[in-house]
Amino acid sequence: MAEFVLKYADGRGQVHQQIASAASEKELRDRYSAQGFLIYSVKAKAVATGLLGGRKKLNLEKFLIFNQQFVTLIRAGLPILKGLDLLADRLTDPKLGPHVKAVREEVRNGTLLSEAFRAQGVFPKIYVTSVMAGEKSGSLTEVMDRYVSYQKVSLAVRKKVMVSLMYPCILVVLVVLLMVFLVTFVVPKFATLYDSFHADLPGPTRFLIAIGNAAQAYIVGLGVVVVAGIAGFRWWARRESARTAIDRFKLKIPGVGDIWLKYQVAQLSRILSTLLTGGIPLVQAMETAADSLNAPLLQRAVETAGKSVREGQPLSGSLKALKLFPGLAIDMIEVGESTGALPQMLNSVAEFFEDDVNTRMQAMMSLIEPAIMLIMGTFVAFVLVSLYLPIFSLADTIR
Repeated sequence: MAEFVLKYADGRGQVHQQIASAASEKELRDRYSAQGFLIYSVKAKAVATGLLGGRKKLNLEKFLIFNQQFVTLIRAGLPILKGLDLLADRLTDPKLGPHVKAVREEVRNGTLLSEAFRAQGVFPKIYVTSVMAGEKSGSLTEVMDRYVSYQKVSLAVRKKVMVSLMYPCILVVLVVLLMVFLVTFVVPKFATLYDSFHADLPGPTRFLIAIGNAAQAYIVGLGVVVVAGIAGFRWWARRESARTAIDRFKLKIPGVGDIWLKYQVAQLSRILSTLLTGGIPLVQAMETAADSLNAPLLQRAVETAGKSVREGQPLSGSLKALKLFPGLAIDMIEVGESTGALPQMLNSVAEFFEDDVNTRMQAMMSLIEPAIMLIMGTFVAFVLVSLYLPIFSLADTIR
């Protein structure tokens, strides 16, 4: 008997989570469904309680290609099992291939497609929930098409953000390497030259040479400390409390915090819109959206809002009570609720904030790049002036 973490809702709408034993996930689902419970999720205990980062992550771009091919085959009239047979043996991704083959075997044994994907423990929850909704509504291809569209937009936004950050990051690394080279290699060479002349050095030169000698003597130890610090931070950041603290710190950074929050709100709105359009109830959609976010602070906020929605509160009021989400997003969601067009309005919220994030990122990068160049130029100028001042003094002495 295997142990599973079961999350379900009773007849009064209250959500429970407990560990249950069963021979298979299907048996556990059938047992609780027969008792009248609404099953939200069933996860193998090892997967649900594993350490953060222990799971294997799929390549979302290759997973997107798989779904595009899968939807095309199903729309062409092929049965699901035949489509999986055609794709499973042709996947080149070493991480995705074994899981798709396992899904194929589960489906061949009579398991529902959504349950087969869920049992692997590596597929995004929004994807599993979307497939489940498609199975129940009989519109699997339409629901999967919406997921593909969502994933395309999400990846496009993520790439824009990464491209915006790439050049400044490379520039910062090059500036740091240049500074290290000047301080640890060039400055000690000049220090040796001046010692041979027994020159009387000015204050800036003595200060720079002292830094250069110290850096040259302790460069290895400093490198070890930096590597150890990075490793320690990564280990600490695995904890849920640490990730929440990091999220709170991000929010407090001037300029950056606002961009980060709006990006997360855009992601949340896009996920909710996709799920609601696919026929998922709002409470379950919020559960799935919370699990799909990579920010623990936002996850807890959405979970709290989901409890209020379950108790009969509107989504806009539940989010407003958190005092975390932008007022404009809440106002737009309130309009969507009042007009009965919440999925469409959530999609508009996502598009608006994605454009806003892109604009703000470009504006910030246009300021950061000159600032980096100014810092680098100031440092290089200080090094050059400090190193060549004694040369001018020695020339005057010779004359």
